[in-house]
Amino acid sequence: MTVRQTRQRTEILDLLADLDEFHSAQQLHELLRTRGSGVGLATVYRAVQSLAEGGEVDVLRTGDGEAVYRRCAQRTHHHHLVCRSCGRTVEIDAGEAEAWVGRVAQTYGFVDVDHTIEFVGTCVSCRAAATATDTPDHST
Repeated sequence: MTVRQTRQRTEILDLLADLDEFHSAQQLHELLRTRGSGVGLATVYRAVQSLAEGGEVDVLRTGDGEAVYRRCAQRTHHHHLVCRSCGRTVEIDAGEAEAWVGRVAQTYGFVDVDHTIEFVGTCVSCRAAATATDTPDHST
């Protein structure tokens, strides 16, 4: 099935191409509004869902279950390392994870296994900033 490329979908894809972190539909809608777009929130929700189903954007679930979206550089299967503080995202090769998933599936007799693996941590920049603010000032 071919999905029609509308002006709204193009605006959303253009916005996602400019972003490095994952964003919710609400956040994308607000960013579009700041750009002067008239795309409605319901349209953003439908578009990002359709784009995710078509493999044009990646979708993650936050700790509270909210879907967040990102247009990734890698068009092949991959995973993400996401900073829990700033949202910085690094695309990582799926090789080792895929081998592990295959071994686990085989061990338990499963076939045709789908999976989502996301790694969440704190990036070097956020860790350095946190360390700097946690260090007591002994100069006084």
